[in-house]
Amino acid sequence: MVIKSPYLKIKRLLDLTLSLVGLIILSPVLLITAIAIKLESKGPVIFKQERLGKNGDVFEIYKFRSMCVGAEKSGVYSSKGDARVTKVGKFIRITSIDEFPQFINIIKGDMSIIGPRPTLTYHPWPLEEYTVEQRKRFNVRPGVTGWAQINGRKDVEWNKRIDYDVDYVNNISFIFDLKIFLKTIIKVSTMQDNVNMGATAKKE
Repeated sequence: MVIKSPYLKIKRLLDLTLSLVGLIILSPVLLITAIAIKLESKGPVIFKQERLGKNGDVFEIYKFRSMCVGAEKSGVYSSKGDARVTKVGKFIRITSIDEFPQFINIIKGDMSIIGPRPTLTYHPWPLEEYTVEQRKRFNVRPGVTGWAQINGRKDVEWNKRIDYDVDYVNNISFIFDLKIFLKTIIKVSTMQDNVNMGATAKKE
């Protein structure tokens, strides 16, 4: 399904502009974060992971590394007090600084500022196991934040998250994006819903 909306061209232009401005303004924060990560633990500063993007295509998402190298082998979910999360990692997760490298993903065209969060290739389930309705979430570029994230974020069960994603795709507009953007700022500034409450990948 191809979404035909004049706003999508404007949305892409806004994504590029805001991402470039964001990288410039936040460059001191990015540099300090990179140094702090490198000084605290061994491993790369940037964590790369395969995710499902627009049309279900696989791309590498970028994040500041917040865990010890190899932490994924112990499970997908992390929770409060998880020993795999470094001290710097705990701070950048709470403040959402770990997501800042995704400005590069946006510039590359992998992502948008607003859209469904890109899922893992195997979690909550493989692409072929999504229903026809659920696959609508892949009709747009995935986002750094989205409708599901401001409606509970990490403690919302996956079927419900995907319902929010499909609702977003069906109603995409500048006003909708602006609403999500402003509510995200509130969520991030008050550090709400940024810790997993447990496994949320349950199939109906």
